[in-house]
Amino acid sequence: MRKRISALLAGIILIVCSYPAAASAAQAYAVIDAETGRLLEGANEDARLPIASLTKIWTALTYIDAAGTDGTVTISKNASNQEGSSIYLRAGEQVPAEKLLYGLMLRSGNDAATALAEDAGGSVDGFVDMMNEKARLAGLENTVFTNPSGLHDDRHLSTAYETALMLKHAMDNDSLKEISSTVLYKYEDGGWQNKHRLVRAEGDAVAGKTGFTKTAGRTLATLFEKDGKRVIVVTLNDGDDWNTHLNLSGEAFRTYKKVIVAEEGTYQILPGIRGELEEPLAVLLSEKEMKDVSHAAIIPRGAGNGIWQVRLDGVPIATAKLKITKR
Repeated sequence: MRKRISALLAGIILIVCSYPAAASAAQAYAVIDAETGRLLEGANEDARLPIASLTKIWTALTYIDAAGTDGTVTISKNASNQEGSSIYLRAGEQVPAEKLLYGLMLRSGNDAATALAEDAGGSVDGFVDMMNEKARLAGLENTVFTNPSGLHDDRHLSTAYETALMLKHAMDNDSLKEISSTVLYKYEDGGWQNKHRLVRAEGDAVAGKTGFTKTAGRTLATLFEKDGKRVIVVTLNDGDDWNTHLNLSGEAFRTYKKVIVAEEGTYQILPGIRGELEEPLAVLLSEKEMKDVSHAAIIPRGAGNGIWQVRLDGVPIATAKLKITKR
């Protein structure tokens, strides 16, 4: 069925040749829409700070994207000798990559991080280069990694907002979401319980990662889901992070509604040009934001797909592929 963009929501049409892809004790925090990555609330969210083992979110995603989860990893002496949290790997043993990923995300094993890095990157340094390149391509401009585990280094920094985006990207990967949402992982002669207390509890917390160093303090990242809404909370250097996450996620769920701002279907964009949305486009909006939503269709001059862009006060907050047909 052909549709016209309603006068209430219609925005400008851009023709282009190309386009690019609450009160808290925390030193910094960010709450984002897990679907779009939009910042819903924050404090010092762009301050560059140590993130400790939240680093391992990006380690896991980088490894899975590079090597998958089906391989076997031979543990080096370097990996088995790592300081800090450990899953007690032994040099020379061969361990399924999937088991190492569970040990990385549930128990925060620094030995697992090093073993995975050496396997996918050829060396720890090679893998760190992969992590930084992946961060650059994801638009994480304020993030720098110097190791795969999050051990302190003055250069190893990110922000609360960009760490929340890391978890968003990670949760878009089905394998990694399943791993990090697991409460208890059982293997041949034992098992690991998830360190994330909120994920273990019966509540809205679905997945996440814990972290701690003396310099970074307690760091925490959590994906919450409720009534079809999904938000991510990240806190850096917060001694009461469990309660902070519950409070911030609860406030976000009370404040924001999931609003379908564009139904699936075919829309008349310009005379002779139609665009098709293959699925509804939904965003989280507060009551006062709903009146400030507008839309724009970004259309390539040549053949190909365009972009349906949702804007709030003129600022893009969500996009979807727009299949363009002309006649």
